[in-house]
Amino acid sequence: MKNINKLSEAYKTIGEVTQELGLIDKVTGEKQTHTLRYWETQFKQIKPLVRAGNRRYYSKKDLKIIRTIMYLLKEKGLTIKGVKKLLNNSDIQSLDENVNLGVYKQNSKATGIIKEKIKNISKIIKELKNYK
Repeated sequence: MKNINKLSEAYKTIGEVTQELGLIDKVTGEKQTHTLRYWETQFKQIKPLVRAGNRRYYSKKDLKIIRTIMYLLKEKGLTIKGVKKLLNNSDIQSLDENVNLGVYKQNSKATGIIKEKIKNISKIIKELKNYK
């Protein structure tokens, strides 16, 4: 029987971490543990304790790093390469929702504004060419 009142300081299994982060397939309802395993190969900062049978146990520090990676990938729209660069930067603790990383999601308001400005500039260039 699992201990429901597990201490917050205790190591967590890969299943517990995926559940906590919401890495669940929306169709099948299965935990996406493969995502964490892949991130382990890409980010040297994730160092779970591996015990008998290749069972992974994540510390509080690992969980914090994984949350940061997930935030940067899913919320800020960075690539794996971009996240690696940020994690290798010693100033990673300063990241929060208000940080402008110069990267926008495709559906964001900022992208629409930029596209509109490019459209206007293109129109002006076309008019200037016709002016000659």
